[in-house]
Amino acid sequence: MTARREVYTLWMKSLVLSGNGCTVYDSTGGLVYRVDNYDCKCSDEVYLMDHGGRTLCKILRRKLRVFGRWEGYRCHDSGREEKRPWFRVKKGDGILRRSKSREIEVMVGCSKGKESCYRTEGLGSKLAFKIKDLAGRTVAEVGRKRTEGGVVLGEDVLMLVVEPNADRLLIMGLMVVCGLIKQNM
Repeated sequence: MTARREVYTLWMKSLVLSGNGCTVYDSTGGLVYRVDNYDCKCSDEVYLMDHGGRTLCKILRRKLRVFGRWEGYRCHDSGREEKRPWFRVKKGDGILRRSKSREIEVMVGCSKGKESCYRTEGLGSKLAFKIKDLAGRTVAEVGRKRTEGGVVLGEDVLMLVVEPNADRLLIMGLMVVCGLIKQNM
């Protein structure tokens, strides 16, 4: 959790030469997270790691891609992952209707029986969207990064704003899933 609003820069490039993923920097330019699948562009298994390469979360795409379901598993210091999903993500009904504004539904707390929900707003052809809680409050927003002078950077450089009291690791996991959904649009 974070007690203050945080801004991250997402560079949609992997630090691994043959991998596909992205790199996440904090507002001071320090490496915070990295994402890699060590495989092809549309992998069914993706790893969210800290700056040192320790796996924090493994994200799996479940078969039956037409229904679009992903599961995130927390990983512990010992290298083991939880047996039950930490979160589940599925495509909303807008995917079936081919609408421009595609949503995903998020179930969190799968292993504890206490589920809370999030949803996205505005997941269209570009990777720009908001993550909202059940009350409709924005907890995070992703969009193209702009310089202080207002110049929009390339499509592979994004800005992620995470509001106070949001679980940063969960938000990063959802960001990864949204990126995977975008690849398959």
